[in-house]
Amino acid sequence: MNKYLRQLFTAVVALFVILGLSSTIIMAVRANALNNDPRNARSLYHQLGAYRGAILASDGTVMAKSEPVNDAFKYLRTYSNGPLYAPVTGFFSINQTADRGLEASRSMLLNGEADSLIWQRAKAMLTGTTNQGASIETSIDPKLQQVAYDQLGTRDGAAVAIEVNTGRILAMVSTPSYDPNKLATHDTKAASQAYNELSAGQNSPLINRATSQLYPPGSTFKTIVASAALETGDYQTDTKIPAGASYTLPGTATQLPNAEAQADGVNGQISLQEAVAWSSNTAFAQLGVKLGASKVSDMATKLGFGSTITIDGTESTGTPMTATASTFPSDPTDDKLALASIGQGDTTATPLQMAMVAQAIANNGKLMQPTLVDRVRAADLTVLSQTKPQTMANAFSKDSADKLTTMMESVVSEANPQLAIDGIKVAAKTGTAQIGTDNSAIDGWGIGFAPADDPQIAVAVLVHNTDVYGSLAAGPIMRAMMQEALQQ
Repeated sequence: MNKYLRQLFTAVVALFVILGLSSTIIMAVRANALNNDPRNARSLYHQLGAYRGAILASDGTVMAKSEPVNDAFKYLRTYSNGPLYAPVTGFFSINQTADRGLEASRSMLLNGEADSLIWQRAKAMLTGTTNQGASIETSIDPKLQQVAYDQLGTRDGAAVAIEVNTGRILAMVSTPSYDPNKLATHDTKAASQAYNELSAGQNSPLINRATSQLYPPGSTFKTIVASAALETGDYQTDTKIPAGASYTLPGTATQLPNAEAQADGVNGQISLQEAVAWSSNTAFAQLGVKLGASKVSDMATKLGFGSTITIDGTESTGTPMTATASTFPSDPTDDKLALASIGQGDTTATPLQMAMVAQAIANNGKLMQPTLVDRVRAADLTVLSQTKPQTMANAFSKDSADKLTTMMESVVSEANPQLAIDGIKVAAKTGTAQIGTDNSAIDGWGIGFAPADDPQIAVAVLVHNTDVYGSLAAGPIMRAMMQEALQQ
């Protein structure tokens, strides 16, 4: 008899252990996933019925807020100047889980359910008042955001501006954009129709082109090859390297030309500085092959290539906002390495990634963690968290950064004087990547920083599927953003 009782007791204990483990998994480990499941109607009503905190720009401009309404959901999410800030805020919808932007990365704080708000929830319960979510104060500069948005206009593209010494994202624009208000409506039919229209096709405006779309970076990638060369100690700004009017890709009959005669050099030779200034394809294709895939790849990796970059949030605050990993080919043959070294072939990057490259050069080789949130405040204005600058990597030396700066200044002073700003030294690199069938279209790039002698802002601009050089498509946008930032 005792034997059977012991077996029964053991079975009951085992069942309680299983129940405890499953409850823990559901309530803790899988809590965010279950709450974010669009089939969870109870969670949806709970979230829509909560006073969601505001999302603010750096000067206090309200980008998103909740307003009381007379319906079953109690509050309606509204977005001021929605298309301008959509890549930053994301959207909060009645029938689609917040899966992008700060609405997703800070969802638990915005709806008041984060662990750090436990005392606020308790206070609300005891006093019978409405529990209010935290407000999110971002680093976005509204004037700079507006300039970038206006400059891109109806074009397909993206622009990112980063504060050099801290990594704070000052502007992040993606076009074409969308109006989150159309998704926030409590009319479920209208919200579903809007989402279906916006999400259709590969060119959906819901895609944040600054962080989630990869493009061949073209000649802007030459800054990375140049930094790899400088770090070997075998190259200086005046070091002569092979160039020429044309270069035959190793093992092929394919000829690689230059866009400018000045990029050919003299007698098949060109200085490293002139190669950067005139964007010599023949010089950098050969330089990449000479350095070898390992050195170029290692430098790209130090600057963020090959890794998904977290911009904001953690699993405890929602769904982290990330940037797609930029790519450099693994163990390429020499012909592919030559193409990859001029930002073509299998080399791809996000606009955010190339802004980070410019930021590292401007910051003496120190790559900073990009951030979008300055601080989080509870409804009583208590600061719950404040972002501090973090170094991602020391990609290269100050000496190399200084030489890269000198070379990038010559891009403006020699080859692209139209990008100059009166009274301010500008360091830049333009890029023209061939895309499409038979290379019939262009991705135009411009990256750079200013002032070159005291860097404050680093910028990257991408104009997709254009028909002019990057210096003409993206360059003026980059210049306008720098000018706006520096005149404030």
